[in-house]
Amino acid sequence: MQNFVYLVGTTETRKVAVIDAAWDIEEILNLVAADEMEITYALVTHTHPDHVGSWLHGAHIEGVEELLGKTKAKVVVHKAEAEFLKLLSPSDIIKTESGDKIDVGGVELQLIHTPGHSPGSQCFLIEGLPPGQPGRLIAGDTLFIGSCGRVDIPGSNAEDMYFSLTQKLMRLPDETILFPGHNYAPEMTSTIGEQKRTNPYLQFHSLSVLLAAMGYR
Repeated sequence: MQNFVYLVGTTETRKVAVIDAAWDIEEILNLVAADEMEITYALVTHTHPDHVGSWLHGAHIEGVEELLGKTKAKVVVHKAEAEFLKLLSPSDIIKTESGDKIDVGGVELQLIHTPGHSPGSQCFLIEGLPPGQPGRLIAGDTLFIGSCGRVDIPGSNAEDMYFSLTQKLMRLPDETILFPGHNYAPEMTSTIGEQKRTNPYLQFHSLSVLLAAMGYR
């Protein structure tokens, strides 16, 4: 899968959030401990097993459930997908909506609901840190470098993806740095401006053209 797990926090307060903690929980905890940080939130871009962990073919894939057994973190998930985290207690979950903000020890993350790959897909935008620097967008499986998330799986929707890309992510400043959910390109980061110029899925100027290209019409 080669999907990324991100840590976002500040050494000033020693607080950190982990994003899409589906794999290698012990290594995540070791990295956090080495920096003497505390995980306060587990942010979820969407609830597919490769981003939250689950049961697969009878074998347990470590993920947020294991993380919660070893930390006091709260799981932040869009309300449209909270029901899929059935192994977690409701008291462990914070259900969000687009525009909500989460403060991680002084670092503010804005949640952007970007359905398409899944009903509750959300991206996390960090702006103004350090001051004067470009924003950072952790995009999950909504926007990749040179591609976008699949829309041919249960719960996905091509029309929703089109509007999430064109009406939300493409409206961000060009200098915004993109951190995708999977490593599908030679480079690990890009910018929104570069993706506007080179990503074929951001070149469609109407929904009907995009749907035709994807074989829906």
